[in-house]
Amino acid sequence: MLVEEGKIVEGIVSGITNFGAFIDLGKGKTGLVHISEVADDYVKDINEYLKDKQKVKVKVLSIGDDGKISLSIRQAVKKVEKSTQPIEVDWSTNDNEMANMSFDDKLSKFLKESEEKMQVLKAKTKSTGRRGNGFRNRV
Repeated sequence: MLVEEGKIVEGIVSGITNFGAFIDLGKGKTGLVHISEVADDYVKDINEYLKDKQKVKVKVLSIGDDGKISLSIRQAVKKVEKSTQPIEVDWSTNDNEMANMSFDDKLSKFLKESEEKMQVLKAKTKSTGRRGNGFRNRV
């Protein structure tokens, strides 16, 4: 297996440290996956993501002049491409009442419903004696 920058290759976890994992790439080559390159999420404990002797796909980030190979697991995983197109909305599925209303009528209805919901929330807050941020009112 030829190891070149930018290539995705398969390797085996040969050692785990608190700062990353060493990956055996075969033919006597070993690279390091830094803990920040293990997953897109914050990795507190690398042992929750990797086990010794586990097969993994890695992307070769760089090969230093000294022969050190920098690898990434998270960049080897194909990500879902984000669409640049806006989301399609099917406006025809709205109920008939809304379809026949003018913009001003729709706005008035929205404001009325919003005000009703706010009154319900205020009533709940007043009855429980709690503010929305989870702290009690202190007088």
